[in-house]
Amino acid sequence: MLAKFPGRCPRCEAPIRAGDEIVGAGGSATGWAHAVCRDDLALPGLAAPRSTTSGAPRGRTAGKVRAPRAAMVAPEGATFVYTDGACSGNPGPGGWAWAIDRDRFASGSERPSTNQRMEIRAALEAVTALSGPLVVVSDSTYVVNCFRDKWWDGWLKRGWTTSAKKPVANRDLWEPLVLAVEERGDVAFQWVKGHSGHEMNDLVDELAVAASLSRE
Repeated sequence: MLAKFPGRCPRCEAPIRAGDEIVGAGGSATGWAHAVCRDDLALPGLAAPRSTTSGAPRGRTAGKVRAPRAAMVAPEGATFVYTDGACSGNPGPGGWAWAIDRDRFASGSERPSTNQRMEIRAALEAVTALSGPLVVVSDSTYVVNCFRDKWWDGWLKRGWTTSAKKPVANRDLWEPLVLAVEERGDVAFQWVKGHSGHEMNDLVDELAVAASLSRE
């Protein structure tokens, strides 16, 4: 379902914006969580434990919630690259993919992994593989909003911890992605609704799923 009111995700500690895809937080947490955060289980050596901070009740905010930032502006002359991640089980065998068109694409896998890790990995692989101005188009609000709303700035200032003083999950992927984006200065992120009939989003979804099921 889509959020009607702002709040704060008890899993990643980032704001929930009206229109974000959400699910019940579950476990020991209450309230609502980003859909991509709900099932991102911690894996030994891969992801940090999730926060158990209570989320915001429906219709109310948890603490001070910042106003959403405007969509990121595409750099002049940018190439649009579409990214997606998939996981067969969560955690389970994961797959990532990026594609500029049907002739220029890449994909890969990680075992074990999570949906969230694969979304980040797809963006990281695209940013590190492609040169020149770039717009990364993802159906992951977790990835897009991290850069649109500069969540990473707070993580850096707190030494890669959340506002609840918990380690940022998937730092091993976030850190090189943030560094690459900041060093380049020519990368923007845009959101696309998943499974909505968008040709390129459907393509990278198919590639990521195939990679997650690969025996390689």
